[in-house]
Amino acid sequence: MKTGSLRLRLMIAATCAIVLALAIAGFGLVLLFERHVERRIGSELDTYLNQIAARTVFDEDGAASLGGKLADPRFDQVYSGLYWQIADAKTGLFTRSRSLWDTNLDLPEDLPALGVIHVHDVAGPRGAALLTHERRLIFDTGQSEKILRLAVAIDRADIADLSADFASDVTRSLLLLAGVLILAGWIQVNVGLKPLPAIRRGLTAIRGGETDRLDIDVPSEIAPLVEEVNSLLDAQDKAMQRARDRAADLAHGFKTPLTALLADAKRLRDKNEGEIADEIERTATQMRGHIDRELTRSRIRNIRTSAPIEIGPVVQGLIDTLKRTPQGSRIEFEPEIASGLAVRAERDDLNEILGNLLENAVRHATKGVRVRAAPHGSAAGFDVEDDGPGIPAAQREAAIDRGKRLDSSAVGAGLGLAIVSDVLDHYGQKLTLNRSELGGLKASFTLTL
Repeated sequence: MKTGSLRLRLMIAATCAIVLALAIAGFGLVLLFERHVERRIGSELDTYLNQIAARTVFDEDGAASLGGKLADPRFDQVYSGLYWQIADAKTGLFTRSRSLWDTNLDLPEDLPALGVIHVHDVAGPRGAALLTHERRLIFDTGQSEKILRLAVAIDRADIADLSADFASDVTRSLLLLAGVLILAGWIQVNVGLKPLPAIRRGLTAIRGGETDRLDIDVPSEIAPLVEEVNSLLDAQDKAMQRARDRAADLAHGFKTPLTALLADAKRLRDKNEGEIADEIERTATQMRGHIDRELTRSRIRNIRTSAPIEIGPVVQGLIDTLKRTPQGSRIEFEPEIASGLAVRAERDDLNEILGNLLENAVRHATKGVRVRAAPHGSAAGFDVEDDGPGIPAAQREAAIDRGKRLDSSAVGAGLGLAIVSDVLDHYGQKLTLNRSELGGLKASFTLTL
């Protein structure tokens, strides 16, 4: 995928959204788990407080102790992380679990209300942070009443270990889920963008002349785009038709004045005014050439490439026409066209290109004109050659230069080559002129198959 592709942008956006959402979800799950674990452990600590309260006994001196052992063996393991303690608020005497060994739980100095369980974080053995549940109760010793502070504590490291294990499991699960969601996102993006290749193929078909409209089934969100493209194609067709109509009107409008000028030139020549007649004829010919060139430009400005046109019949038709002219009747034509060879071009354009080149070759040829067309990769290569005087190398560029008045050149190439160059430029091709093996000019170009 290209860096600027829509598919890549959508995948990056989807991936970022998935990762962000899962990261937030993972953080929230771990936080909720920690709260759940703390509540669960707090419930266990409260149970231990009730057991301690139920098992507290007093000796003859009124000293409190625990009658029997609690069920959890960690209370008997030194520094195990689970501790209990009974403190006499009046005498300051302590009774504690074996797990505390020679240390005491440093409970806050503020005294909780009687019977109410208070939760503290206190420092424990070896600097451990302890989650502590404390409760103050009144006991009847048989001789008097005593207020004792009962406390049970657990090392928060145990809670942290549980949270870390849970976070590790959640991370692996979320990574797997992220992979699945990214794959699903990739499938979704490709399904969502599936109409775009169909539009591209449709446009390729239009450019290739296989169809003139986008006639494809697309989602409702893309349908307006297809409609706009079809509207643009309709507008282009109408503009092209208007241009052709204007070109035809212009040609018809100039036809009568030019014919009148040529008739005037003939009358002047009949009156022995040959110099003036030649000048009028030369001017009229120049005007006709310029008109033909501009008409060709207006016709090719907005056209689309059509269906493939077979070259052989076009060339043969042009040769048959030229043979009926005084100049063409004396020329021997050598067509060498590959069988079935076709190019993607408008028929009128192909006639314009080959017609001008063949007419130019006939005008300057001595005896023969050769036209070749053969495939070269994805294109067809054309050569039109004659055995005439040719064009000197220094003047070949001027022969097809759009800014030159070729009628004033010594070789008299006219505007035919410039018109051919204009048409080929529309197809992204270029006309090249070289010396032919026959001795005259060789005009070469290519068109897409």
